[in-house]
Formats: sequence, structure tokens, C-alpha cells
Amino acid sequence: MWKYQKFDVANLRTVNNETVVVHSPGLHNANSGPDFFNGQVSIAQVLWAGNIEIHVRSSSWYKHKHQEDPAYDNVILHVVWQFDERVYRKDGSEIPTIELQHWVSATTVAAYKKLFRNAANWIPCERDFSMVDDFTLRNWMERLFIERLEHKSGRIVQELKRTQYDWEAVLFRMMSRSFGSVVNADSFYSIATSLDFSLIRKCSGSRFQLEALIFGQAGLLSEEGADAYQVALWEEYNFLQKKFRITASHVIPPKYFRLRPANFPTIRLSQLSILYYEHKRLLSEIIDANTIADLHSIFRIAASEYWEDHYKFGIAGKPMAKVLSKSFIELIMLNVVVPIKFCYSSYLGKTADDIAFRIAGTMTAELNSIIKNFERIGFTATNAIDSQALIELKKNYCDKKKCLQCALGNQFLK
Repeated sequence: MWKYQKFDVANLRTVNNETVVVHSPGLHNANSGPDFFNGQVSIAQVLWAGNIEIHVRSSSWYKHKHQEDPAYDNVILHVVWQFDERVYRKDGSEIPTIELQHWVSATTVAAYKKLFRNAANWIPCERDFSMVDDFTLRNWMERLFIERLEHKSGRIVQELKRTQYDWEAVLFRMMSRSFGSVVNADSFYSIATSLDFSLIRKCSGSRFQLEALIFGQAGLLSEEGADAYQVALWEEYNFLQKKFRITASHVIPPKYFRLRPANFPTIRLSQLSILYYEHKRLLSEIIDANTIADLHSIFRIAASEYWEDHYKFGIAGKPMAKVLSKSFIELIMLNVVVPIKFCYSSYLGKTADDIAFRIAGTMTAELNSIIKNFERIGFTATNAIDSQALIELKKNYCDKKKCLQCALGNQFLK
């Protein structure tokens, strides 16, 4: 209530009937120490600046032994729901206290309880979601889309630090994780991190050599081999392993369990190899691409010739080109391309929002259980901006009951 000022700010008074004007509620502190830093309030027309402490009951000040902690010496205001004891500083002066329950409307309390007691609902505001006005919803969706991009960019920044800002190496790691999808994301990422990206550059002139390097690191090759092609790849990998002194000791083995054949790790790793064989300047091509059509042309690839009639080594089947589907390409764009372009533009000091909105706005909305459930309660995603925003809303707000930090939750409390 204090953080979002959900009370009668115009007539606020302390328990001693002193007028209070809140200039700033302060910065919420999630760690030890007072609950809000650097607040500013006028009490009886005297301006105070300092920390603010929150308790359900004022007596908790002593139960928590704040009177013995120097971190609480500069608390200028005590905000409580129930006033049951006066609180004093070490010098004997009383800390001004607001008993907030007298300044919060019954309607607001009822709305708050309604949100947080709907445990059986898919999201707390499920029954009221369709009542949100379009202006509030659209503005919040745009903000959620950017937040999701910022979260994805956070992973990219971490990878940049690990690689001494080698953008190509980071792109390879992110691309590998995306090609692994949900089941093999960690496995493919471990394969990418087990290799210095300079080896990918050195082997990218040969499709066969690049495939041998990546399949070998994945642990999918053996000296016995299921057929001649697997044996040939093994021999090439054995040569590369000795030449470059590489190890796969920390690689997580890829899985086949519950995967459709088109998503088998053999197919996806071959497609990844072909991507880097055909696009040796992949980062530059992605950065320079300005339209969705340009990006689609980059990822219009297929697994190597051997995999046209194979899904696993040594098991032949009906011939079929193993091309990346439109839906898979768009997942790569959402999870890798757009975040990389967003992060790279920010790194150069350029505005990145326009790029992200332009690309995602022309992409089809994802179709998963989250998107389907939002459609059930009254909102249909029309493009990838909407679907990414809804995923961010569900995972980082609804699931965590952060209703007070949500524009929609705030509207329901009005």
C-alpha cells in the first residue's frame, strides 16, 4: 500500500494528528535494513529525508530489535497497519508513525483481498481481465514486451562478459541453445561452450569438418559406427580433437526422449552446422537485416545430404529434406535474433526498441498453453509482441503474485 500510495494521500496524518505530505515513498529495499531508502515526507510542514520502515504492527519494531541496529538510526517515518505501541529513537525522540488502515478505503482492501485470495484461478485477476480498458492494456503490453527483451538481453550480457565481448561467440552459444529447444537447450549450450569459437571459424570452410566437430563434441560418434558416414565423421573428429586438443568432458549428452523425429538432436545439430557453413558472417548478416524477409532468407537452410533419408545414424527412411520450418525460424528470431539485435544496438548507444517492435510486430503470435489461456479469459494475441508480453506477464507477474507492480492489478485496486 505504501509503495504504490494506495491510500488517501490528501488527508494523511500521524497518530499524533500531525499533517503528512509524501513527496517520495522511497526506494524499496529487498535486502536487510529499512524497507524504503531515501524517502521524503513533510511532517507538520517540516521536510524530512531518510529511511522509512514498514510493519503490520508498530510493536514489531521492538520484536525485531531495530532499536539495537544502527542501520535504523535514520528512520524518519514508521508506517504500520495497526498502531499498538509508540516507537522511540536512541535519543528518546518519538519516531512519527502513520496507522495506514485509517487512510485506505474499504473498497481498495476488498479489491486487494479478492486478487490474492483467488488461489484457484489461473491468474489472480482472471475474472476481471476482460474488463481492462484497451489503452491501459496496450501500454502495459508494450512495456512487458520490452521487459522480456531486457531479461533475454541480460543473458547475452553475461555471455559477453564470459567471452571478453566476442559477439560471434555469444551468438553461437545463444543459437545453439535455441536449436536445442526445450529438451536439449542445456545440452546444445554445453556443446557450444565446450568449443572456442575460433574452431567454428576454422572449420566453417568445410561442411563435413564442421559437422564432425559438432557431432563429436555432442558424443554422437563412435569408432565402430552404425554406417560408413558415422565412421568417417568419427575419424575426422578424432583428427580435430588431437589437433586442437579439445575435450567434451563437461558436455551434457543430448536426448531423444519425447521428441518428434524432426527435432532429433542429429537433425538440429546438422542444421546448426549448415547454418554456420553457409553463413560465415552470421552476426553481420543478422545485424544488417532490416526486414522479416531478410531474416527468413538467412535461416532458409536444411540438414546435410546424409540426413535427407536419415533421422539417426545407420537407420535409413523415406527421403525428405530436413529444412527449418517457419515456426522454428520464428522461435529463433524471438529467442536469439531480436534480443541480439536489441542488445547490439544498445551496446552501440542506439535506440533498440524500434527494431524489436518492427520485427516482432510482423511475426505470428506463438501458440502455447499460456497464450491459449489468455485467449480463454478474453485476450487474443495478434502478433509476437502480444505473445511475448503475455508470457512475461504470466511468468513474472501473475505466477509471482506481483499484482501491485502490474498496471492491470493497479487498475483493479482503484
